Amino acid sequence: MTIAPPAPAAPFGDPGRDALVPSADGPADWLHIARELADDLATDAASREEAGKPPLDEVARLREAGLLTLLVPVAHGGAGADWRAAYAVVRTVAAADGAVGHLLGSHYFLSHSARFFAAPDRAARVERASAAGRWYWGGGIASQEPPLMLTPTASGYLLDGHQRYGSGVGVADRLLVRAAVPGTGEPLAVLVDPAHPGLVSGGGGDTFGQRLAAAGAVAFDSVPVARPDVLGSLSSDDGVLSPFAGLAAPTARLVSAQFCLGVAEGLLGEVREHGRAVQSPWHPLAPQPWPGSPPQDPYVLTAYGELAVAARAASALADQAVDALTRGLERGEDLDDEECAEIAVLASAAEAAASRAAQEITSRALEAVGAPAALTRHGLDRFWRDTRTHTLREPVAHRLREVGDYFLNGAHPPFSLPS
Repeated sequence: MTIAPPAPAAPFGDPGRDALVPSADGPADWLHIARELADDLATDAASREEAGKPPLDEVARLREAGLLTLLVPVAHGGAGADWRAAYAVVRTVAAADGAVGHLLGSHYFLSHSARFFAAPDRAARVERASAAGRWYWGGGIASQEPPLMLTPTASGYLLDGHQRYGSGVGVADRLLVRAAVPGTGEPLAVLVDPAHPGLVSGGGGDTFGQRLAAAGAVAFDSVPVARPDVLGSLSSDDGVLSPFAGLAAPTARLVSAQFCLGVAEGLLGEVREHGRAVQSPWHPLAPQPWPGSPPQDPYVLTAYGELAVAARAASALADQAVDALTRGLERGEDLDDEECAEIAVLASAAEAAASRAAQEITSRALEAVGAPAALTRHGLDRFWRDTRTHTLREPVAHRLREVGDYFLNGAHPPFSLPS
């Protein structure tokens, strides 16, 4: 029996309660736009994931929907939405297609990074160019990534080295990478045009999940970089970054949390339809209810109850963290170190909770379906594979250590950007 995938939804809460935001042309319900795109992605998500082609069409759909410029201010040519709307959009898209949700979440963080690390005039210039070209941003400035080398020249810089992992590198219009100037070793955020022949992407992207994330390694061989494309410092040394710039880390952590919640809720939405349509895997010989009546197997109901609790708890914590981050971003340069630390700890807790919930849900929800969950035509395994690929890159243990150290010792989390 083949069951058509349902429209993706958040079965245990609405992530977009405040996603009605202004655009350049007037009010736009970005969550509604995201849901329409998600409905479209859900119809063939399993077959596209199995084909594993570069997500050129998927990025084009994001561009046509206006989602790539969501966070760019109206004055700079964008929609002028805030991070609350962006998180809701990422979560909605990830529920339909985890790889595309990952692409979009990475784009939002990377394209927004100029606001954290660059001077205001430089950030405005970058945002205007990005909005005018409707750029998709890829790459990565993760703290664990060895920096590339940025050698000064008479006209700018030359970029050399090898990045082990970058998101969306196969389809990006611009890459944001981590580089260092020889001598000082200070890490810098650098914007690069991937069209240059000295840049070669490929390798390292053959993962068992997120096959459409166009991720992988990138090699740079004397790639020219203009001086204005060096956005600013990524140094974790005390006093280098302002508390406001320190919000880049929790902002990225909450992208990760919303991705995890979206994928988990997407699978729950699909297995719920399966659970209503097929016989219980635990009591195959038990009398079945009348056709169309709700399932009554106590084991199935208990399993769904436990998964619903896990989803709701992680979602509630994520909402708290988003509220705290929103207040911090509104304070801008008035934010102090203690406020930044509290937001960072709450974001780490939310990411850890979402990661654990997603791993539990994407494993146990398949058990509620039983043997049909193993059939390729249903494509239910992609939710588990997308989740596990993501959580292997972002181990929960590091986030829990930060939360514990702050709880016991009041220690501020180190500035660390995720992949």
